Amino acid sequence: MDLVFTTDELEPSKRYAAWQGAICDVYVHVDVNAEKRSDYEGFIREARFGPVTMTDVLLSEQRITRRERHIAKLDKDCYYVEFVQQGKVNILQAGQTLLSNPRVGAIFAASEAYDLECMGKVRSLYLEIPRKEFAARFSDSKLPVAMTIPTGRGLGRIAAEFSAAIATEGSALDETVRSKLGTELMDVLALALDMGDKDELSEDATAQKARLRSVKVWIDEHLTDPDLSLEKIARSNGVSLRHLHYLFRLTDVSVSEWILDRRLQRCYDVLTRPELRSLSVTEVAYQLGFSSSSHFSTVFRRKFGHSPSELRRR
Repeated sequence: MDLVFTTDELEPSKRYAAWQGAICDVYVHVDVNAEKRSDYEGFIREARFGPVTMTDVLLSEQRITRRERHIAKLDKDCYYVEFVQQGKVNILQAGQTLLSNPRVGAIFAASEAYDLECMGKVRSLYLEIPRKEFAARFSDSKLPVAMTIPTGRGLGRIAAEFSAAIATEGSALDETVRSKLGTELMDVLALALDMGDKDELSEDATAQKARLRSVKVWIDEHLTDPDLSLEKIARSNGVSLRHLHYLFRLTDVSVSEWILDRRLQRCYDVLTRPELRSLSVTEVAYQLGFSSSSHFSTVFRRKFGHSPSELRRR
């Protein structure tokens, strides 16, 4: 993610004033107030994934306020989704107080008045999601103004882990892939909110599909790993090898077949990009996890009907 602001290189006496300006530039049209200003610490990192803007924020204890005078200046209508990694945040909106912490996320409306009470030092991921696009994912096209998202299990956990994975790995991907990830993330969040407390990861088919989606995203982000194995995929995604195979029973291919197909498609994309013509076919194959150039050429021809070299000559 791109660094927008940090207090690291500022003198302690200047940090809070600098932070006030920075957060008002990023979270446009809010007031911030902190009682403990002498040792203020914070940073803002940001990345865009198509319709979704993701921000990684470190906050010292403070209160963030948005009122009608701020809302009148807004040029977009969106939701904020917050996943806290450290600390606690109280979100006050529409007569409710939502308690957000590392096991409970929250969604609230950016275009409605709110207060955020940051209790101690807080590290959070914030997602900015367009209201119209997100509301269209619900049968009645409406979403409560503010509600919590349990992130210790089921679909809420999947949504939080998916967000964290995108924040860590997604910025290095090209714009088209990032845009798809943003759309996928909205789908997973909509499922989590629609199911509420009803989801059970071990039993519910909808949750299984969301889990499969999360695993596929992780695999896509690690296709270049030549040591990528089914055991490593299962371990990194917190499932057993048996459950990994079970998840892919929801598709028409096995895990290994899906990985091969994704690698071949990624190779095809690289080979057709003019700015990457300096890479040889063998280099492309090795960079995408193939250990044998001859095997790569064979499976490539089988899928696309011509060899990688023939594709390059077109």
